[in-house]
Amino acid sequence: MTHLFRSIRPDEWRQVKELRLDALRDPVAHLAFLETYEDAAAKSDAFWQDRTAGAAVGVVERQQIVAVGEDGGWVGTVTVLVEEAGERDWLGKTVGRTQGHLVGVFVRPEHRGTEAGVTRALFDAALAWSWEAGLERVRLFVHERNGRAEAFYRKAGFLPTGETAPMPGDTGELELEFVITRG
Repeated sequence: MTHLFRSIRPDEWRQVKELRLDALRDPVAHLAFLETYEDAAAKSDAFWQDRTAGAAVGVVERQQIVAVGEDGGWVGTVTVLVEEAGERDWLGKTVGRTQGHLVGVFVRPEHRGTEAGVTRALFDAALAWSWEAGLERVRLFVHERNGRAEAFYRKAGFLPTGETAPMPGDTGELELEFVITRG
């Protein structure tokens, strides 16, 4: 099966909502996402419309990329948030340089670890978008107990920075980075 990897469009809020709710039902969602299914499901249609419009094609502050199967169904997603130098990040730390931050990584279980390489292709699309946006560094955080995700991120070229993010009632998350080399 071949997949199309592209940025979302503003009118696709229903698909964005459906994929996010499916991601939050995943057995390891508590390790990967900072919200619960119940909280997300209770949000209004207007919330999902705004969220989608704010990460759609043409938006420079963030971009949500999806993998679309031949049947038109969405099988995975990743979002790149642009963090500007001098701003405070979600941890309250000052961002040293303009960079990307990958969040919301999800691939439906039946498409994980397949020969199609959906997850890797999503990451390649996110890094390509980051490159085109002029970013030189892309980071992400992975829960210390999410070994499968961490192994994938390392295989995709992300390396530990030595930084960690404390999580309430938990051991924390490790920061990994991918430095884009131009040449």
